[in-house]
Amino acid sequence: MARDIPQTTEGRPELLVIAGPTGAGKSALAVELAERVGAEIVSADSQAVYRHFDVGTAKPGPELLVRVPHHLVSAIEPGEPFSAARWAALADAAIAGAVARGRRVLVVGGTGLYIRVLLHGLTDTPPDPHVRRALEEEARTLGPEALHRRLRSIDPDAAGPLAVSDVLRVIRALEIHTTTGELPSRLRAEHRFAPARYPTRIWFLDPPREELERRLRERTRSMFAGGLLAEVERLVAAGHRQAAPMRSVGYRQALAVLEGRLDRAAAEEETFLETRRYAKRQRTWFRREPGTRFVAPPYTEVQAALGAG
Repeated sequence: MARDIPQTTEGRPELLVIAGPTGAGKSALAVELAERVGAEIVSADSQAVYRHFDVGTAKPGPELLVRVPHHLVSAIEPGEPFSAARWAALADAAIAGAVARGRRVLVVGGTGLYIRVLLHGLTDTPPDPHVRRALEEEARTLGPEALHRRLRSIDPDAAGPLAVSDVLRVIRALEIHTTTGELPSRLRAEHRFAPARYPTRIWFLDPPREELERRLRERTRSMFAGGLLAEVERLVAAGHRQAAPMRSVGYRQALAVLEGRLDRAAAEEETFLETRRYAKRQRTWFRREPGTRFVAPPYTEVQAALGAG
């Protein structure tokens, strides 16, 4: 049932953001809350946005997708150019549509950059195509590790949250430094305190470390047991070997198994360890996001705040 939607005097709808690492229980909680408060869900996940990449992306399952309208899940083709700016534009449109239907909006996911761009817009640092092409060539010739080391030597705070494999964001940080002479982390820290585009409440689901690690191990095992290798084989056959999501955790390891560079046990362990490191980076990111409330299971604080307890 549609509810009254809290708004500012400028008429902007309030967003309810549920963030957290993989395995924290975001999807199930969000669907339960959305049903109770009359909301639609906008996914803020940089991998779940791609079509055909299903087993390894922690997308909400079909049983959840049919219960509540979801936006930006399986929304674009793997080969399409995509960015945080485009995601935010699509999210703006989804939010406007939900509000027009008299629905509230839950933004759900762990991609902190997407949520920051949605709430505060892009940093005022326009891209420089010449610098970017040079950095892309450097990544091809020297490898992503070399670029990540370079960024770490320039700006450890910018490099810390980024995986070595996250070449696009490493290049963007180096591009900002090259074109402005400023530290990307400093510019982004200032950007976090820019006026919000929407009034927002943010909760970060934060299970105890041992519980989260247990969930991540279980999820990794279930991914590989549930058809990840077969999915990657189909994706490669369909021409998606070089698609951006194929470089994400889980897909990269599954591809290595299929190409004979890892055995399955090693691939599962590497996937677990990288996912655990990513979860730590997500926690660090949202620690720096103003207004974020960290909540432990069973997340009754979130339910109570929304009147859904």
